[in-house]
Amino acid sequence: MADRLGFPRVVDSFLGIDKLGKDCQISPTVTVMRIGVSKSDQQIVLGNQVILFDYIRLVLGDTVLLPSAQLIIQDKTIINVGCYLSGEGGLIIEEEVLIGPHVRILSAGHEIHQGSPVVSHNEITHAPIRIGHGAWVGAGATILQGVDLGIGCVVGASSVVTRSIPPYGVAIGNPAKVKHYRRGHKPKQYWWFWRNFI
Repeated sequence: MADRLGFPRVVDSFLGIDKLGKDCQISPTVTVMRIGVSKSDQQIVLGNQVILFDYIRLVLGDTVLLPSAQLIIQDKTIINVGCYLSGEGGLIIEEEVLIGPHVRILSAGHEIHQGSPVVSHNEITHAPIRIGHGAWVGAGATILQGVDLGIGCVVGASSVVTRSIPPYGVAIGNPAKVKHYRRGHKPKQYWWFWRNFI
């Protein structure tokens, strides 16, 4: 593959990533955080032709404390500079997803209502996140644990996503709400199914 100005080089392996598909481009400034030995279902896996730009952080965390930890990025997904991707609660990013610069995807957090006044002494909360095929997450957006982003949906820049977004929905704001659907792609399901997402 010919070099393109501003793109990372193709790599055959990368420290901390368990499985790497063909022709992945990963910046040398990408970092991985993980503790201990992971089981086969607790891995960081990249499909073919994934691009990870500068200063991205991939987090698997402590796989003993977080049995659902995994981070899977499928084929032809592009993740722009400065993103934080937490696979502690489970994170699957499907094919051909665009993740804008400085996006935070947080599949884990901290319990705030337990006994200790020091938040870090309380349990870790976690829930899986899935980002559907062909979705676009705009610059500076935050995706919180337990969220499912439907196929082809769009998250506006700087939005905070606390609830799932249906396929082809365009969601903006804090908290993000679906404002409309992509032209020509409105879901054909019954309105009562999607009312829980809006």
